Amino acid sequence: MRPEHKNVPALPAGPHLDSDCRGAASVLARVGDKWSVFVIMMLGDGPKRFNEIKRMIGGISQRMLTLTLRGLERDGLVTRTVFPTIPPRVDYELTDLGRGLSAPVKALGTWAIEHQPEIQRARMKFDARNDNA
Repeated sequence: MRPEHKNVPALPAGPHLDSDCRGAASVLARVGDKWSVFVIMMLGDGPKRFNEIKRMIGGISQRMLTLTLRGLERDGLVTRTVFPTIPPRVDYELTDLGRGLSAPVKALGTWAIEHQPEIQRARMKFDARNDNA
């Protein structure tokens, strides 16, 4: 019997249904892509405008940010609010669902940043070992 964690449902005991795995895979693909992780991290402390997000995430193109925000909005993780000003102001904000994902995503992003040197060393060692093989 598996120990239960607070607020974490137990996994089914038997094999997973293909539809369950495909559904989970599509969610993990969204929240696991690098741009979604960065956007969720940037929106963790409140709503931001498009160009604000773009400035905060080095290397993301306007098109990729647009696609990422649309995907996150489609999945119910981000809301887009248009304010009737001239020019129109658009804010992006995490939904309750997105805020629930914010802490684990931030932890993952922080872990990746902190362990970059170790991972780089491991990659170099691996590549050197396999280039000579």
